[in-house]
Order: sequence, then C-alpha cells, then structure tokens
Amino acid sequence: MIERLPQFDDQEILRRRPAKNDVDPERPYAYLVEPEVASDGQVVDVATLFLTNRECPFRCLMCDLWKNTTDRVVPPGAIPRQIDYALQRLGPAQHLKLYNSGNFFDAQAIPRVDYRAIAQRAQVFEHLIVENHPRLCTDACSRFSRLLGGTSLEVALGLETAHPEVLAALNKRMTLDDFARAAEFLLDQDIAVRTFILLKPPFLTEPQGVEWALRSIEFALRLGVGCCAVIPTRAGNGAMDALELGERFAPPSLASLETVLEEGLRLAGDRGRILVDLWDLERLADCQNCLAARRDRLHMINLTQQWRPPVACACREDAG
Repeated sequence: MIERLPQFDDQEILRRRPAKNDVDPERPYAYLVEPEVASDGQVVDVATLFLTNRECPFRCLMCDLWKNTTDRVVPPGAIPRQIDYALQRLGPAQHLKLYNSGNFFDAQAIPRVDYRAIAQRAQVFEHLIVENHPRLCTDACSRFSRLLGGTSLEVALGLETAHPEVLAALNKRMTLDDFARAAEFLLDQDIAVRTFILLKPPFLTEPQGVEWALRSIEFALRLGVGCCAVIPTRAGNGAMDALELGERFAPPSLASLETVLEEGLRLAGDRGRILVDLWDLERLADCQNCLAARRDRLHMINLTQQWRPPVACACREDAG
C-alpha cells in the first residue's frame, strides 16, 4: 500500500494538455515495417500502421496518443483508404498491426461499416494485431475475427500496472477484474491477447517501478496473455509534466528497463514473450557512450527472447 494518491479527472487532464498535431483523416499519421518475434519463436516482419481517427474516450493520465487524433468520427471508408495508402508504400510483411491511438472496437474511432473492408485487407497477412480497452471487448471482437478468414487475430490490452491504487489513479476507468474478464473473454473466442505494461508509472519509486512491472507481467501471464510489451513511462502530455514538476513522477532509468526485460524473461519461461519498447530510448540513458550498444542488446533480446551479456562501459565501472 502507498499513501492516498491524487486523482486527476478528465477535466483536469484536458486542462493541462498542449495542442494536438494536425492530422489528415485520409492518411495514417505513421507507418513502418519492423521485425518482431512471433508466438512460435520465429522473427517476422510486421507492417505497423498508426491510423488516424477520433480520440479515445478514456482520458488516461499518462497517455499522449491523443496528440495524433481527430475530434470527430472519420467518414466511412477513410480507415480502409488509410490502410491502402500505407501498404502501397511499405515492403512485404507477414503480420499486420493496426494501432489507432485508442480502441479498435470503439465505433466512434473505427466505423463498424468498415470492418469488412478492413478484414479483406488484413487477409493477405498471417496475423493481425489491434489495440482495445478492456471494457470495450464485446461480441464485436468475435464478429470481426470471423471476417478475417484464415488470418488470426490478437488484441492488445493496456494493463498498465497491476498496482491497484496506481491503476485507479491513472484514470483508465478499469480495474484488474475488468482486465481479467476481457482477457478471459478474448481467449475463449480463440483471440490471442498481448498487453502493455508501464515501467515506473507515476507515484512509484525506481525500485517500486521495477517490482510492479514484474508483478504486472506475472499477473498477465497467469491470465494466459501471450505477450507483454513493457513501455517506459514518459512525460510530455501536460498532466505528466505537472507530476514531474511536483516530484510525483520521473522517467525510469535504462538500467531498470534492462532489469525488467532480463527478469521478465526468467519469470515468463515458456509462458509468453516479453518485449520492451525501444522508442526514444535516449531519454532514459545517463551515458551516451554505451547507449547504441545497449539499445542493440535489448533489440536482440527482444527478437531472440534469450539473455545476452551486459554491455561493458566505464559508466558502469564508475557506478560500481
């Protein structure tokens, strides 16, 4: 248990926001092909599309994904056109990720009239991954899965943390029971589940951040989640900057991210994959001399799911 945490409601979070970025509802705001280890241990190329659509209705304290969203529902047909635009410009891939800064099964984000057209485009891939809030996992998930034919479906759910008080303070509008129910429902529908876990969310110290990331991994794996993606918590959305100024939040260290990946792999065994997010890793590093080598090491561990020797650097000798 920790002390009673401050509660940020929607209005307070919105009040502290900077402006959104300009986005085009006819274009995804980003797209790329990247390698990822699949559930069978093989490394596959994944076409990852960051779709432009209406903002998520859940105003999570730590979220900055709203920066690339619209204020209105995109017109029918816009999402399939965004997918076409990106795929025409990307190289071949075996898997497809459709991430949309919110919830795929929110009808205000992805119009349901577009499900069939989206599924037709996904059928050229072996596997499709979408993201969704646990409380929005309904029969729409299974209906969409059936449209995919032989393409398997995976839904990424944001657990964020298994720490109940911190989870409540994130304004995510869900409980651990909500997450467990969503995971159970999806797995019963033969839909794979992955989860996002925050490393060092606000209100936790560095050691607590590591401890609760690992406890969150264990919580997810016990439910049958097949992949845990660990994301270092970042500022930059207004509310998190206020917490940083108030000394209620600081980004985790690169050493903590390395520890969570190493210990997470040992904890998982053969129950699932553990990945760490390497985006913007330089903000976590306290030494630029070894940053590139440490990034490469984490990348290789992500792909192989095997421990590799730590990078030697004078900064570590100084710390010792």
